[in-house]
Amino acid sequence: MIAHVSGTVLEINDKFAIVETSGLGYKVFASPDTLARLRQGQHASMYTYLCVREDALDLYGFSTIDEKSFFELLLGVSGIGPKSALAILSSATVETLSQAIGTGDTSYLNKVGGIGRKTAEKIVLELRDKLRANAEMKEGPSTLRAESDAVEALKSLGYSQNEARDVLKEIPSSIEGTNARIKEALKILGGK
Repeated sequence: MIAHVSGTVLEINDKFAIVETSGLGYKVFASPDTLARLRQGQHASMYTYLCVREDALDLYGFSTIDEKSFFELLLGVSGIGPKSALAILSSATVETLSQAIGTGDTSYLNKVGGIGRKTAEKIVLELRDKLRANAEMKEGPSTLRAESDAVEALKSLGYSQNEARDVLKEIPSSIEGTNARIKEALKILGGK
């Protein structure tokens, strides 16, 4: 199994990057956040997961070992494939997703693109016990509610769900409270 790739970035696409290592170019699928950190012609280092199928060998890359571990947890849920797991990871931080699953908040997961109600319930059912203790130790349920409220507020102001989630991921965790996070999000969105 290929667990790590380190080399020069030859190409960056909206879904993958090609990383050259020892004369070989690896096509590595990654989340938009991971791809945004890469620069063409510069050195990159990613943790990877090799997905073996009958007709393909696909490599998925992650900035951190936590992202890779969470990706592997999602793959353990029946009906979740690598592309769905990557889409879920692209929607929010690992901490936020862990908290949503650990606290059983299916409505938050249901808002993730491509995830229906039944799939969200299945994810919570199969991963809740694994993530519950971790979610309760790190953050209280009010943090997740504040994040969800901020997304809804930005949507009511005319921003798409993806825009709202993307900008909220950019806000430092030191900025707490729904109103403060919305104000910071609007500053960031106004500067784009």
